[in-house]
Amino acid sequence: MATDRSRTADRIRQVMATEGDSVERNTRGFNEGRYESVDRLEEYDAYKDRARAIKEDAIERLPELIERVRETVEENGGTVYVAEDAADANRYVRELARERAAETVVKSKSMTTEEIDLNEALAAEGCDVWETDLGEFVLQVADEAPSHLVAPAIHQSREEIAALFNEYFDPDEELETAEELTAFARAYLGDRIEDADIGVTGANFVTADTGTMALVTSEGNARKTVAVPDTHVAVAGVEKLVPTFEDLQPFVELIARSGTGQDITSYVSLFSPPVSTPPVDFDDDGPIADEPADREFHLVLLDNGRMDMREDDQLRETLYCIRCGACSNSCANFQSVGGHAFGGETYSGGIATGWEAGVHGRESAAEFNDLCTGCSRCVNQCPVKIDIPWINTVVRDRRNRGADAGDLDFLVEGLTPDEEPAGMDLQKRFFGNFATLAKLGSATAPVSNWVAETLPSRLAMERVLGVDRRRDLPEFERETFVGWFRNRDVPRPVDADYHAVVYPDLYTNYVRTDRGKATVRTLEALGVAVDVPDVASSGRAPLSQGMIATAEGHARDVATDLEPYLEAGYDVVVIEPSDLAMFRGEYERLLEAERSEPLAERSYEVFEYVYGLLENGADPAPLGRADDGDGVGSALAYHSHCQQRTLELEAYTTAVLERQGYDVRTSDVECCGMAGSFGYKSEYYELSMDVGDRLREQFELPDAADRTVVASGTSCLEQLDGLLARRPRHPISLVAPAGSD
Repeated sequence: MATDRSRTADRIRQVMATEGDSVERNTRGFNEGRYESVDRLEEYDAYKDRARAIKEDAIERLPELIERVRETVEENGGTVYVAEDAADANRYVRELARERAAETVVKSKSMTTEEIDLNEALAAEGCDVWETDLGEFVLQVADEAPSHLVAPAIHQSREEIAALFNEYFDPDEELETAEELTAFARAYLGDRIEDADIGVTGANFVTADTGTMALVTSEGNARKTVAVPDTHVAVAGVEKLVPTFEDLQPFVELIARSGTGQDITSYVSLFSPPVSTPPVDFDDDGPIADEPADREFHLVLLDNGRMDMREDDQLRETLYCIRCGACSNSCANFQSVGGHAFGGETYSGGIATGWEAGVHGRESAAEFNDLCTGCSRCVNQCPVKIDIPWINTVVRDRRNRGADAGDLDFLVEGLTPDEEPAGMDLQKRFFGNFATLAKLGSATAPVSNWVAETLPSRLAMERVLGVDRRRDLPEFERETFVGWFRNRDVPRPVDADYHAVVYPDLYTNYVRTDRGKATVRTLEALGVAVDVPDVASSGRAPLSQGMIATAEGHARDVATDLEPYLEAGYDVVVIEPSDLAMFRGEYERLLEAERSEPLAERSYEVFEYVYGLLENGADPAPLGRADDGDGVGSALAYHSHCQQRTLELEAYTTAVLERQGYDVRTSDVECCGMAGSFGYKSEYYELSMDVGDRLREQFELPDAADRTVVASGTSCLEQLDGLLARRPRHPISLVAPAGSD
C-alpha cells in the first residue's frame, strides 16, 4: 500500500506541476462568473427546482420516453437506434459509414462519444475523423483525453497550444495569439467540414414529444456539422431525454450559468432533424436547391449501464446530471489538478464517480474517488441539486466491500470496532475509527501525545497507515469536555426559557475542549440552561471513508442518546459544522425519518443559535467584545467551514461578531484544503497544501495580514495553524465571557 500511495502522490504532484496553473485559472474564472451570473437571475432557485423535477420525472418515465421519441423521430423521417452498450453503438455507426463509403467524418464536442471511443471505431473503418470543437481539436492534435466536462482543453495554456500547432502543422508564419490560433483552426476545420460525408454530434437534451435536439455550444461548428453533410448521426445517452419541448427552458437558463458563468452560451441550437436545410455542395457554383435533397438522420440512444443505474437507488441521481461542470469548477481539489487526476476513463470531477461506476465499472472510479472529500460545496452549485458527495460515498463503500478479505477475516472482524469487511484498506479503517483512537489517546494523555510524536511512531504511521509525517498530530487532552462539564460546580439557571444540549463532537470532546467550554459560558451568559451529555460521535469520520454501515451505527447511537433531550424540549447546539451537516443531511439517509427529522429540526450551529437568542431579546452585555482588551483586537480575517457555507450559516457568525464590535473580513476561497483526514494522508499532502496556499495568500495580503484569523471548522483551524505564523482562533472564543475553566 505504501507503494500505491507513493505512486498516487507522484501522479498528483506531476499533474499539479504541468497543468495545475491553467486548470486553477480557468476553473476559478468559471466559478466567479457563475456566482455573478446566478446573482442576476432572480428565479435561479425556482429554475433549479423545476429542472430537478423534470429530470426526476424523465428518469422515472424513461422507457416510455424512449418509445415516444422513437415514434416522433420516425414520423419526421429519421431513425432511432437504442444501443445496448459501447460496442453496439459503435457497430451501428460503423455500418452507416461503410454503407455510405464515408471517407471523412466531422464531430462536434460529445462526452458520450468519448465514452464509447467512437473516433477509434470509425478510424478502424478507414474514416478520417475530425473534432470541430476547438478544445477537442487541440486534444486530438495533442493525443490527450479531455480534462473537463465543458472545457476539454482547460489544462492547456495559449502558449502551449501555440507550440503544439506550430510543431504539428508547421504553418508559414508561427501562430502566437488567441486570434491567430482560432483563425487557423477555423480555416483548417472548415475544409474538413466541406469534405465531410457524415456529421456526428452529441445532444445536451432531446425532447420526446417533438424529437427536438438541443445543442448548447460556444462555437458554431456544431451547426455546420449538422447542416453541411447529408447524413447526421446524434449519439446521446438515454438520460438526455426530457418529456416536452417546453421542458428545455429551465435547462437553457441554467446550463451556461452553471458551467462557464455566462448568462447564455454563444449558440443554443434547436433542431428537429432531419433538418430542412439542403446539404451544401461546395463544388457546385450554382444556387442552393430550392428543395432540400434527401437527408438522413440517425439518433443513437445509448444505454451502456444507464438503465441499471436507473434501478440503483444510490446511483440513480447521477442520471439527472446535465454535464455542466459546475461540480468541477467549485471543487478546490479539482481546481488544483483538473480531470487528468480527478477523473476516470471518460468523466471528470465530483460527478465522475457516479458516471464511471455506472458505465465503466466501479474500478474505473478507484483512482480518483478519494479526491472527493465530501465537503459538499458542489451540492449548492449543481443546477439539478444532485447530492454528489453521497454518490461518491456510496461508491467508496462498495469498493471497500469488494476488497479481498484475506485469511484472518474472522479475527479482524472480531477485533475491529466497526461494521466493515476485514479486507478493507487499513488507512480507511484507521481514520474511520477515530472515535476509538480519541478515547484511547485522551485516557492515556499526555503519554499518548509524546509517543505519537516520536520518530519511530511517525515513520511507522506513515508507512503503515499513510499518515504524513509533515503534519502536526492532534494533541489529546486528559480531561474531556464532557468530564469538565460534569466536574464543574456552576449552578444551572432557574426557570430558563431555553434548554440546550451542547453536542460534544470528537475534537471538542478530546482535543479542543476550549471551544466547548467557551460555548457553554456563552450560552449560560445568555440565560440558557445547558447540558453536555456523553453522546456517541456523529459518524462523520467513518462516513468520509465510505464506511456507511459503521456510520449508520453511530447515527443510531446519537439518535438514541439525544432523543430524551429532544422529547424534553431541548435544542441541540453543534460547534463542528460537519457534524451539523450529518444531523441535517446525511442522517436522512442513515436513519428512519421519525428519528432523523426531530434531530434535524432541533439542531443549530452555535452562532446560528446565539444569533437567534440575541434576536429574541437576550442581553449581549455579558458577552465578549472587541474592546475587551484581551490582545485580539477588533480586526478579524474569517474563514467559514465548507459545510457551514453549504448550509448557508456563515452570515450568523459574521453578524454576531460584528454586533460585538469586530471588523470582519471574510475569505472567498472555496476550501482550506484540509478536509478532515484528507490532509493527513501522505498521498494527498501536497494537494492539500496547494489548496490551502490560496487561503494563506489571501490572509497574507496587506488588508488582512494584521488581522486575527478565525475559522469555524476543526480542519480549517488545523490547516491554518500550519500555514500561518499567527495562531487561528475559533470565533466562539471571541464572544465567550471571560472566566476560569
